[in-house]
Amino acid sequence: MIAPVCIAWAFTFMHSLSPEYLDALRFDGSQVATLRSLGGFQGKQQLYAMQLPEALKSLRQMALVESTESSTRMAGVVVAPSRLKSLITRNATPRSGFEREVVGYRDALAQVHEPASPLLFSENVVLQLHTLLYRDMPQEDGRWKVTNSDIVERHPEGTSCWRFQPVAAHLTPVAMADLTGRYATALDQRLADPLVLVPLAMLDFLCIHPFPDGNGRMSRLLTLLLLYHFDYAVGRYISLERIFEDTKEGYYETLEASSQGWHQGQHDVKPWLDYFWGALLRAYREFEERVGTIERGRGSKGDRVRTEVLGRTLPFSISEIEEACLGVSRDMVRLVLRAMKSEGLIESTGKGRGAKWQHISTGASGRTAQLPSGHRMDQ
Repeated sequence: MIAPVCIAWAFTFMHSLSPEYLDALRFDGSQVATLRSLGGFQGKQQLYAMQLPEALKSLRQMALVESTESSTRMAGVVVAPSRLKSLITRNATPRSGFEREVVGYRDALAQVHEPASPLLFSENVVLQLHTLLYRDMPQEDGRWKVTNSDIVERHPEGTSCWRFQPVAAHLTPVAMADLTGRYATALDQRLADPLVLVPLAMLDFLCIHPFPDGNGRMSRLLTLLLLYHFDYAVGRYISLERIFEDTKEGYYETLEASSQGWHQGQHDVKPWLDYFWGALLRAYREFEERVGTIERGRGSKGDRVRTEVLGRTLPFSISEIEEACLGVSRDMVRLVLRAMKSEGLIESTGKGRGAKWQHISTGASGRTAQLPSGHRMDQ
């Protein structure tokens, strides 16, 4: 009885990305409004990235740490906080299997974040990322599953219940080829908006469950990768994995709800799409809030630099100002000095490392121009 079922599945793969399934999708007014909001946030994100590249570096580092921590913790991998950041920032060597899994996710995430060589969504790339995820582990990495496995929910008290039966192991290579092929076709033929295709591709990936372990982490890595292809890059600055963990009840419940009937192509993707778009919207709102904080901080730091410069009576170097204003980058110091120079407050003498700056006299009294009360460099 098993063989006929498997054969049927072989001909009904990837209903979420088939032209017929996509054509039948309908979106209500609330969903359309959400998609429009996400498009607006995408434009703002691109603008912030151009205007505040240095300031966003701290957000990128924070997101890297939070993403690695949350995604591995969702997989049951827990590492002491005192060790976690050192492992992620490459200041420590893993001592246990759990720590090696943290390092694996860190390396795979770094590959996804690398803008210089964007990875395509292909079978080889999926296997490559899984290899990074488990390269220091004893189990086989970068290979499709070879035995069947059901998705089972395990409860803290020791009980468990069956949730979903993924694609059979012997059909996994065909299913993954079909997934990546249908995704590419849907994009090429513009069968749906990328914000529809990306979460549907991840739903199908999880229904296939192609690996013996690490499917959840792989789906989160691939989510970022596919979003980056369309410049929905908020995951570089705000951890989507942390948001998934914060709302994990909704994450798992909507995935389960939308996977029911998947093998027969009778599943309802609305619960998963609504959750996914909501999580992405939350990330963008958080990003905008943090950028606002950074911009306010830039103004405060600029005032600190100006006050320090105006308090100097002798010629000074950039390094001296940087040392006096802890927490202010050299780029920020240079920016303030250039602004004060254009305002006729200071001038530079010399070039290169030996360059010095000094006040410009405003008359016989030798007094210098003063900082207007309440002035901010970003106004």
